[in-house]
Amino acid sequence: MMVLLCVWQVVLVLALLVLAVMLVALARQIGVLHERLAPLGDQEVKPGLDVGQVVPRLILHTLEGQPFTVGDVLRVGRKQLLLFVAAECPVCKRVSPIVRQIAAERGLDLVFVGDGPEPELKAMQQSRPEMQGLPLITGVELALVLQINRMPSVVVLDERGTILAKDLVNTRRQIEGVLDGIATTHPALPSDTGANAHVAF
Repeated sequence: MMVLLCVWQVVLVLALLVLAVMLVALARQIGVLHERLAPLGDQEVKPGLDVGQVVPRLILHTLEGQPFTVGDVLRVGRKQLLLFVAAECPVCKRVSPIVRQIAAERGLDLVFVGDGPEPELKAMQQSRPEMQGLPLITGVELALVLQINRMPSVVVLDERGTILAKDLVNTRRQIEGVLDGIATTHPALPSDTGANAHVAF
């Protein structure tokens, strides 16, 4: 009887240990999910260059190896919309067609800025119809200057490279809110022109 009781206690202790390990693993996974699903937008800290500051002239490259300058002077009245994306980011894939549509409606020059290995970015570009015909640049330097560390993020520049807006976005409402905020403080930005997005290489 004593042997049976001892065996039962050992089994119970082992079961408790396994349960404790499972709880720790579950807590870790919940923490990871909480981080990934954390609300994006206004409450995020935005270090680095911010609204009102000028982006330095940076010569970056497209995935095809062509030079692409950010912070260069654009035609008068033009605005550039940078969308920072990563191949492994599911929210980026959901947001990118929305951003392209809104950029076309508002006459903004849309540029995708990719983060991650080039083969993954090339595969992403080839598989996403909304990325066809637009530049996808590799922008590690630009992300460092702007301190973009969460994606998808949008940055809007005026014709002189001044930052008009900078924010994380994950819904159409957030994207339109960012652009409407610019239209309020900078009335020269058209809200809905119906013009096609112009891409400057």
